[in-house]
Amino acid sequence: MSESIALLTIFVLAAFVGVEVISKVSSTLHTPLMSGANAIHGVILVGAIIVTGAAESTIVVIVGLLAVVLATVNMVGGFVVTDRMLEMFKGPAARKKELHK
Repeated sequence: MSESIALLTIFVLAAFVGVEVISKVSSTLHTPLMSGANAIHGVILVGAIIVTGAAESTIVVIVGLLAVVLATVNMVGGFVVTDRMLEMFKGPAARKKELHK
């Protein structure tokens, strides 16, 4: 029981620290950080695929497939957000030029 409470305490503290760190990041650094996070999510996705492929029980396959789906959604969503943020840094002329392609 005490191990569960210790793990929960660590999780809650990590969440608070994560929120504080992310809220202090300036907007000019946010896009490069998102790119790095997308790369990490790609590694997580590959790991989930490898673990799911080596699974021997049904429950491990189900959890692995869930991990693959969630990692994929997370990675694709990160790329979409990064793309939208990069669009914000383009000037009006560049945006207008892309619309006429």
